[in-house]
Amino acid sequence: MQPIKVAIVDDQQLIRSGLSMLVNSRDDMTVTGEASNGQEAVHSAHIRAADVVLMDVRMPVMDGIAATKGLLEHNGALKIIVLTTFDLDEYALDAIDAGASGFLLKDAPPEQLLGAITSVFHGDAVIAPSTTKRLLEHLVTPKRSTPSAEYDAELAALATLTAREREVLEAMAEGLSNTEIAAKLFVSATTVKTHVGKVLTKLGARDRVQAVVLAYRTGIV
Repeated sequence: MQPIKVAIVDDQQLIRSGLSMLVNSRDDMTVTGEASNGQEAVHSAHIRAADVVLMDVRMPVMDGIAATKGLLEHNGALKIIVLTTFDLDEYALDAIDAGASGFLLKDAPPEQLLGAITSVFHGDAVIAPSTTKRLLEHLVTPKRSTPSAEYDAELAALATLTAREREVLEAMAEGLSNTEIAAKLFVSATTVKTHVGKVLTKLGARDRVQAVVLAYRTGIV
């Protein structure tokens, strides 16, 4: 099996070096590109061809949010984990709205960061545990107070879910993995994976994090 191709975008050389050493310490991952700002990243063929990008938020020339949007325009299959030293909801919201598959703090334990790379590569999504609850509570309030055509469309998409698929979505919103959902619902992990795929398709969600955001926006959890 080919190792996961990881790119690193950060304006600090020391951070890039440390992340590169960490990623390259794993046999199943390899660093294939680096950039010191968002503009460099968007124009780098090595970054665009990666599987997973570790993206700093605050950088000169072009920040990580704009770079996330730019990279996904070139390669919609790219998975981006936004890294920041700032545990602030607006960064997480902007990152997810831009299409990021994960949001973590730079001081996350190495095993959590490496686990996040593996998770997003396989189609899961990662949000820093310390940020998740506040972030999603922040998301739900505007949607409930200001219904819109988008909100109505989200409700209509939810209505297409079967009872079991809705259970799976609610478990995803609790932050449970496929294995944990399988144990909770007394089904196989393979069955859960199938249900998750159907949930994402019906909701038009790019990945789990977008599906969970929708669940909170519409108030089902």
